[in-house]
Amino acid sequence: MPQAQGNQDKRKTVAIIGGGPAGLMAAEVLSQAGVKVDLYDAMPSVGRKFLMAGKGGMNITHSEPSGKFLSRYGSRQAYIKPMLDAFGSEALRAWLQDLGVETFIGSSGKVFPVGMKAAPLLRAWLHRLRVNGVSFFMRHQWLGWVDGENATLRFLTPAGESTVKADAVVLALGGGSWARLGSTGAWVPMLVQQGVSVEPLQPSNCGFEVGWSEFFRNRFAGQPLKSVRASFSNSDGVEFRQLGELIVTADGVEGSLIYKTSALLREQIAATGAATIYLDLAPGKDKQFLVDRISQPRGKHSMASHLRKRIGIDGLKAGLLREVLLKDDFDDPIRLCAAIKALPVRLVAARPIDEAISCAGGVTFEALDEHLMIRAVPGVFCAGEMLDWEAPTGGYLLTACFAGGYVAGKGVLAWLRG
Repeated sequence: MPQAQGNQDKRKTVAIIGGGPAGLMAAEVLSQAGVKVDLYDAMPSVGRKFLMAGKGGMNITHSEPSGKFLSRYGSRQAYIKPMLDAFGSEALRAWLQDLGVETFIGSSGKVFPVGMKAAPLLRAWLHRLRVNGVSFFMRHQWLGWVDGENATLRFLTPAGESTVKADAVVLALGGGSWARLGSTGAWVPMLVQQGVSVEPLQPSNCGFEVGWSEFFRNRFAGQPLKSVRASFSNSDGVEFRQLGELIVTADGVEGSLIYKTSALLREQIAATGAATIYLDLAPGKDKQFLVDRISQPRGKHSMASHLRKRIGIDGLKAGLLREVLLKDDFDDPIRLCAAIKALPVRLVAARPIDEAISCAGGVTFEALDEHLMIRAVPGVFCAGEMLDWEAPTGGYLLTACFAGGYVAGKGVLAWLRG
């Protein structure tokens, strides 16, 4: 295991543990300042979750105004703001351009690299880091500290256990989602043992369980439910109402509409045992219009045919009505149309954290100073998804990870000078 090179190299050495966007950005800041950086990751290569996130098109950030952008971080806005002030969306785009990666703003306001892929960006970035002297050590699983020596790190490597000393450490180990890509959450007990305040990791941007009937599950699992409006109001009166689409799964529901309100849904389930969302299956039509159309005689046509011909409800939408309503409800146009405009779907549990796109919980901001250094373990900094914040998809997750890595890198420089 490499050590600082003593008389051959008097530079300070910083160990970065975790090769996602936060860890790589900390390495960028430090290496450009002339610091010797050794980056360790348990996986065979860095940026695995980053690459996975870019499979459907690399949404790197968002172009909306700063105030609206900041609001996406909910109750953690006050802690995220200094990070975005230091390295926000515009700074991220400028940095990408300097890296040779052009970006563009999509019709939704989301920002993508030209080409839409994460791999070229990551290749260019790793090349620059290596040119700047960053050393990468793969298949190095962090095991914590040597007892009584917070400056000495323990790693499990292919050659066995080894130790490393560093002048400062940046932990960028991710949360607890997508463990197969490296974010296992195994760091939680190690930090708790050091007296660090850590909120339990929970799924975010996740699906939820409903408990469909076997018939409905076998018939409709995997199908998208398009052009619906989802509404939800929690016990405190906080409301969510948005048009979009979701996906019916074998267990329940997932997709963009569900992800955007996953924090509210998760907290409501934790408080009361369930959360009910209401789906408007015909958002372009008012209730009276539907009642008038459905009330027309259907003659020899089946109810399924009547719904399809009169108001365009068929397939999955019709299946949902059959799943939720009683048989008698279909004989009453007013009750039926009320359900079409606000169909209650009861969610009973979030899907496991390993299936989630991201997670909530982590190292509390109260445990850190303004440079993201752990107060209880001086010289050790945290960044990225292992901090206690969450945000919806749309570029907000990645932006905060980049920003946290940038702030942690600057914090390490201040620490080394101090």
